[in-house]
Parts: sequence; C-alpha cells; structure tokens
Amino acid sequence: MPTDKPAGVLFDVDGTLVDTTYLHTVSWWEALRQTDRPMPMATIHRAIGMGSDKLLDHLLGPERDRSADQKLRDAHDTLFAEYWERLVPLPRAAELLRACAERGLRVVLATSAAEHEVGALRRALAADDVIHTVTCSADARESKPAPDILVAALEQSGLAAERVVFVGDSVWDVAAAGELDIPCVGLTCGGTGRGELAGAGAVAVYEDPAALLAVLDDSPVTGPR
Repeated sequence: MPTDKPAGVLFDVDGTLVDTTYLHTVSWWEALRQTDRPMPMATIHRAIGMGSDKLLDHLLGPERDRSADQKLRDAHDTLFAEYWERLVPLPRAAELLRACAERGLRVVLATSAAEHEVGALRRALAADDVIHTVTCSADARESKPAPDILVAALEQSGLAAERVVFVGDSVWDVAAAGELDIPCVGLTCGGTGRGELAGAGAVAVYEDPAALLAVLDDSPVTGPR
C-alpha cells in the first residue's frame, strides 16, 4: 500500500451531494416523451447515475436507431438547465466535505456531469474552499458503470486507488468503484435502497451526507488506508 501518497475521498455529486436525481429523472422522462419514446419514471430513475450514452442504451436498447440520441440529450440538458438556479445541496453536504478536509483528506468531486452543469452543482454546494479537484464528463472516455471518471479523478488529484474511498448513491457508482477495488460508501438519498446498494457491494450505507457526517470518525471514509 503506497503510504507516501495522500489519502482522499472521492464524491459523486448528483444525488449524493446535490439533490438532483429526480430532476434528472423528470428531464429524461420529458425528453423521451417529446420524441415519442414514453418511459415510466421508475424505470428511468433506476438508470440515473449512468452517462447519457449508456443510459439510453439501457432504456432503449443498444440495437436501436441512434439518430435521435443527440436530440434526446439536448432536450434533457435544456430541461435540466431550468432547475440550475434552484438546485439545493442534500442535508449537510458542504459540512461533510469540510469535515473530511479538516481530517486531512483530499476532497475530490468525481462527477461525470457535463462540464456546463458542473458550475451549477458547485454553486449549490458552496464548498469550493475545501474541494481539491473536480472532474466532468469530458474527462472520461466511458461513463459509469465503467471506472473511467474515477481513474481521471485519481490522476488529476494525485491520489492512489489504495488510499481513497468513493461515496456515491447508485449501484452504478458501486460498480465503477469495484472495478478499481475502491471501497464505496453508499447513500440512499438518491433513491436507491440500502439493500440494493449493499447487495451491489457498498461497504457501508447511510441515509444522506448528514448521516455520514454524524458517524464520520467511525466510518470507512476515515478508516485506515
């Protein structure tokens, strides 16, 4: 284990730190409806956390006609942008980031959000003073559940996989972390249940950032690396 490397914590953002999972669900639901591809919201919700390419494969099938994909992505982006000024952090999210930084952990936002969305997410969090590194979708060739965005986060932050924990809210987060043998702490505030996150391999599961903050010193986030 490379103990000469700094320790850190990687955070997913959408649904983990900022309350956006259902906003993305509604935006995709409306985008699909506009292109005559209606889909139940519950089905869409379970795919949130994937990148848009894999999400559309998951929802519409990989053998589909892809000619409308860009129209769908653009519609989603336009619809989601209407919420930017109303985005709110999940309970005590900024305090959790600051508590991690106070304990000497390098704080990294390992988000695969589009670059034009990252600014809105950061404004909602209002914790730039303790954030070391932020990624975006342009940093990864493949989206989750592929681990590319985590690889980019490690490279940009100077952290090693053996010295970090990832905090996310979806089974896709857990799967991406597992590809790199990074322990993943799951939060249920994105709408995925405790049993499902644990079943996917999360090493611990908490309700939201506030619940994790309340037990931070007894959690995998601050455990030995």
